[in-house]
Amino acid sequence: MLNDRSTPLSLLATRRSGKARDMTGPGPTPGQLERLLTVASRVPDHGKLSPWRFVVVDNRAAFADVLQAGFAVENPAAGEAEIANVRAFGGGAPCLVAVMSRVVEPAPIPVFEQTLSAGAACAMLCAAASAMGFVANWLTGWASRSGHVTAALGEPGDRIAGFVFIGTAACALEDRPRPALATVVRHWDG
Repeated sequence: MLNDRSTPLSLLATRRSGKARDMTGPGPTPGQLERLLTVASRVPDHGKLSPWRFVVVDNRAAFADVLQAGFAVENPAAGEAEIANVRAFGGGAPCLVAVMSRVVEPAPIPVFEQTLSAGAACAMLCAAASAMGFVANWLTGWASRSGHVTAALGEPGDRIAGFVFIGTAACALEDRPRPALATVVRHWDG
């Protein structure tokens, strides 16, 4: 059973993302979203720097305009159909949170550790959404690397760690192949 919420460990062992394009409402209420973001902010954060920020995208139509304009500028060879398709980013997912990586410099904490903390915030947000009975999908792709999109959502120096879509699964979740532990784990004894 996927996203088995019978125990915390069962949920973590069976957690599965739902595809953003296959989501529908309801999404989290404002109170539920606040709780999800509170949980997501409880990630490892060496130095207590909070090297991430959450941007809740309330106006999806305006965000689609930003995506389309940015894609057209950054991909001048793209055709009109390809540019128009960018507007559909996230499909019907009712909630979108952009997680911004905001490295603090100068700081005694390496940039790499700060960046990992932002990634952990994305993962924790997805796990918290699953625990609350929603599905979540952490996406990156072109939009996460776009200077145009980053400038619209963040502040100077920010990078987009990911877009986390949250909603209700419109269809049954299917698991994906997972690596055999023997292929990703080794023991070291010196």
